[in-house]
Amino acid sequence: MPDLFNFDAYSSTVTNIVMLYGMRLITAIITLLIGLWVINWLNRLIYNLMVRKDVDISLRPFMKNLLAIIMRVLLIILVIAQLGLEMTSFIAILGSAGLAIGLALQGSLSNFAGGVLILTIKPFRVGDYIEAQGQAGTVNIINIFNTVIKTPDNKTIFIPNGPLANSVVVNYTIEMTRRVELKFAVSVNNDIGKVRQLLQDLIKADDRVLPNPEPMIVVSDFAGQNVTISVRVWVQKENFWSLSWDMNERAKSAFVKEGIV
Repeated sequence: MPDLFNFDAYSSTVTNIVMLYGMRLITAIITLLIGLWVINWLNRLIYNLMVRKDVDISLRPFMKNLLAIIMRVLLIILVIAQLGLEMTSFIAILGSAGLAIGLALQGSLSNFAGGVLILTIKPFRVGDYIEAQGQAGTVNIINIFNTVIKTPDNKTIFIPNGPLANSVVVNYTIEMTRRVELKFAVSVNNDIGKVRQLLQDLIKADDRVLPNPEPMIVVSDFAGQNVTISVRVWVQKENFWSLSWDMNERAKSAFVKEGIV
């Protein structure tokens, strides 16, 4: 009767399989570990190179993250190849999985496209003060999927790039000068000429006010017992808030001193 269970034969087969795939597994693990180390090293090298070449500060984190993702995907493919799997079948499976994931993550892909659009058109850069999506603050970083802004009261806000790229964005930093508009409501019983002269003196005494365009003082509204005097002056963008606050305070003091109601 033939020996149905040849232990030596089966043992030899198992040993060969373990030796073959065990070595492949060890090689794949080593490749993965070395690959991750190389990717991190290359990522730091590329980022430092972008800093030395003075690449746009808005583009640096975006490119760093994008390159890291691409290199990790290539590393995974290389590791799978080390395991001896059929790459054609794997790529087909990867393509199908990518399609399914793409359909499930349409919003994220929209945010990615929005990030590319923002960095291409450049409606704002890192460091700009913007207003968008009902939020206002200084752009801190432009990521692949979102833009991070810091508000004046130090709140961190993450805005998805998709809606941000397709909405109205007000950039307060892109122009070198801004117009300050102040409104003062005074009684109709006051001498409007005197009020105008007081405001003109305040404007002339402030070196932050630019001579061109020429400052304007106009009666912008008349309602009941009040007359609204509007003052429009141009300043360097960094002086916008300080001049606004100072002019309000000085106008108040001057009105009290001269008896303007």
